[in-house]
Amino acid sequence: MKTTKWAIDPTHSEITFKVKHLMISNVKGEFKTFEGTIDGEDFTKSKISASIDASSISTNNDDRDTHLKSADFFEIESYPEITFVSKSIKKVDDDEFKLVGDLTIKGTTKEITLDTEFGGYMKDPYGNEKAGFSINGKLNRKDFGLNWNAALEAGGVMVGNEIKINAEVQFVKQ
Repeated sequence: MKTTKWAIDPTHSEITFKVKHLMISNVKGEFKTFEGTIDGEDFTKSKISASIDASSISTNNDDRDTHLKSADFFEIESYPEITFVSKSIKKVDDDEFKLVGDLTIKGTTKEITLDTEFGGYMKDPYGNEKAGFSINGKLNRKDFGLNWNAALEAGGVMVGNEIKINAEVQFVKQ
């Protein structure tokens, strides 16, 4: 039996994150290069995997991006890829799911749970079948060895530990 395969359409997808800066506001960023697949027709029984090019990080600030790529954070020379592999997908209600999987950043793998909303299926004007998802979650960056920080004179730290992640993705049936 042939398995249905879906691949991320990078033109209509994005992976973004937010982190507290100076404990008062969020700094947003994104990864510009990534790929992912879903193997299976029924998403609750499918294998979902994704990889992100860590060097494609962008926060719209070259100095900050260079720092994020260094050994203080992602250490892209040694760990060029961030990966996610699903373990289970649990239906919460009609379009809401809990996506559980292993996230690997900087050589450390931890299980995370992501809130996933299925947007539905649609054919594009070229006859390609698409499936859309909104994926949200959070993680503690220190769990993945992203430990750099600076204490502030008034108390607190420069970079928050909680990272909020969001992916708006369209998959195209292969």
